[in-house]
Amino acid sequence: MPVAGFPSLLRKSRLWFLGFALWALILWILSGRPPPEVSTLDLPGFDKILHFVYFLIGAVLLSIALHLRGSYSWRHNLVVVVIALAMTGAIDEWHQSWIPGRSGNDLGDWIADLLGCFSGALICKPLHALRKPAH
Repeated sequence: MPVAGFPSLLRKSRLWFLGFALWALILWILSGRPPPEVSTLDLPGFDKILHFVYFLIGAVLLSIALHLRGSYSWRHNLVVVVIALAMTGAIDEWHQSWIPGRSGNDLGDWIADLLGCFSGALICKPLHALRKPAH
């Protein structure tokens, strides 16, 4: 279903699903590595900000992909995005628990993931107003 304001390549849900798959692959790779020896910023809670932003990006990618499919309401897409990314965040935390130097199973990280995915999905809500009505 075409969406006004998007260049034609960006109207393809496959492109956004591919972006989401790449996002998930990068998450797996980053989570499978020990943390850097030297932190770039030594701010309290900075890792939570990173989790929030990374999952916000994942939620935007998946939300746009689902939106461009055009078959469900925004609320349905919100539920799908939040459940999918909540599970991804939980698996990511479990995965990190097996990596030397990583803590893993951090509830604070998972909550930051949830807040990021919910925020990313909310950012995409206005896209549904752009959908052209079916005639």
